[in-house]
Amino acid sequence: MLDKTDDVSIAAESWLAQFESAIAKPDESWLKPLFHPESYWRDVLALSWNLQTLNGADAILRELKVHAISAAPHGFRIDPDRAAPRRVTRAGTVSIEAIFKFETAQGRGSGILRLIPDAADDNRLKAWTLLTALDELKGFEEQLGSSRPRGQSYSRDFRGPNWLDLRKAAIEYADRDPAVLVVGGGQAGLAIAARLKQLRIDTLIVDREARIGDNWRKRYHALTLHNQVQVNHLPYMPFPPNWPVYIPKDKLANWFETYVDAMELNYWTRTEFESGTYDEENGRWSVVLRRADGSKRVMHPRHVVMATGVSGIPNLPDIPALKNFTGTVLHSSQYDDGEAWKGKRAIVIGTGNSGHDIAQDLHSSGADVTLVQRSSTLVTNIEPSAQLAYAAYNEGTLEDNDLIATSMPLALARRSHVMLTEQSRNLDKDLLDGLTRVGFKLDYGDGDTGWQFKYLTRGGGYYFNVGCSDLVATGAIRLIQFSDIESFVADGAQMKSGEHVAADLIVLATGYQPQEVLVRRLFGDGVANRVGPIWGFGEGQELRNMYTRTPQPGLWFIAGSLAQCRINSKYLALQIKAIEEGLLPPSA
Repeated sequence: MLDKTDDVSIAAESWLAQFESAIAKPDESWLKPLFHPESYWRDVLALSWNLQTLNGADAILRELKVHAISAAPHGFRIDPDRAAPRRVTRAGTVSIEAIFKFETAQGRGSGILRLIPDAADDNRLKAWTLLTALDELKGFEEQLGSSRPRGQSYSRDFRGPNWLDLRKAAIEYADRDPAVLVVGGGQAGLAIAARLKQLRIDTLIVDREARIGDNWRKRYHALTLHNQVQVNHLPYMPFPPNWPVYIPKDKLANWFETYVDAMELNYWTRTEFESGTYDEENGRWSVVLRRADGSKRVMHPRHVVMATGVSGIPNLPDIPALKNFTGTVLHSSQYDDGEAWKGKRAIVIGTGNSGHDIAQDLHSSGADVTLVQRSSTLVTNIEPSAQLAYAAYNEGTLEDNDLIATSMPLALARRSHVMLTEQSRNLDKDLLDGLTRVGFKLDYGDGDTGWQFKYLTRGGGYYFNVGCSDLVATGAIRLIQFSDIESFVADGAQMKSGEHVAADLIVLATGYQPQEVLVRRLFGDGVANRVGPIWGFGEGQELRNMYTRTPQPGLWFIAGSLAQCRINSKYLALQIKAIEEGLLPPSA
């Protein structure tokens, strides 16, 4: 039994030693005294080969014993190269937090242990949360540091092809197919391709845009990232230390080009993924790619990674009367800059980030702007409120903070975000009161869990205020409710009150279709039905079909913010490598 102690390092080391001893015992009774009744275990591939979370000591003990038999975890010890054990507050609970390392039969891993006293057992310190995460596979470590590559492309062969010759040949794929085809060249595609490169898996990125980075570069003129630079690094190559706190879209787009070159990623621009069918017998895809010149190339990768983020298919709501409008109608994806609309009248439908940013851009360009709200929206000031969720990234190492983010089970993450949402509401009270006065419909997410869970469940429905909410609250940008519109007419909108809202431009800031729509279009009904919903939370406590094996062998999904892609690309790549080396079956 773990003794009570005020020495956080001794407490953590003692628990890990007892855990390693108990997990090797033939029954779970040795483990039971180590776990708090309210405990959580998140395993990211290390023991279960899945991304999974279990709640409650009884459920944890059953699963731990099952997986320990095959995984043979051992060597649990505090990692001297990470943050030292300390007292922290997570989800409102004070705990001892320790980062440790360990090994399994097939790999090496990192974990986080949090200890709290059990009041029902004389306040003995027991595990409240436990993370076990796979870092690398034994014998298949990444080519980093002392393992830097020394292959032909880096040799001094004066009579043979040089590095550039070999890079051009590798990118052409004239005589081979890639093992992995990544569809989409934004942060998700770059992150997973970079991880696979370090694991020596032949990977090709295809993207329909003309230039690397265009998925950011071609978005509306004023766009800047809404979270801060220290959160947003890509794997292996952090942004330079002189970069601004909030990265402009074109600066990020140019960095993507630099990243592809520096990381030696194989990337085809102007390439459309048209279709894919899976050969069950041979475990390969047949995919059709259409190149810039209209020619088609059929490839047979073993894995297809969909890294398209949002589907790329605009969500165009059914507004029958909109056909009456004779002005210009644009989806937000088509909007570029407000200068062309100076002195004109614009209606922007949608009150998420894009809708607000476009309305503010039009207003700043001298347009008369009306913002139309279709449903309640969460609003939070970009500073400090929207950054509260990333407070940990202001101190410590990126590696430690990514592991901390990975370690939070869903239930505690929700609890944390309820607290953050309440804090932000208090900080933003004056702004929110001003919006309420002009009729803006506010919400704070399901169960008041805030903007991040809106993102994780529906991909939007919130706005980080960088000034547009102030313009709405003061009436500089007019607000109307979609439900108050009687009909659209040739020159604008006719309100139920009899008022007429004139417009030359209507922007539909109405988001995008879900990923399932794109999967059905590209792979057919059979694959789409087999995979099921993508993103959001179902019955489990992990994002559905994200970063992990899906019911369709060889089909993977990665999406999210730069931080999510950086963190989870590591685990997705390890699964693909394990399948390639015969350590893991190809489907869940």
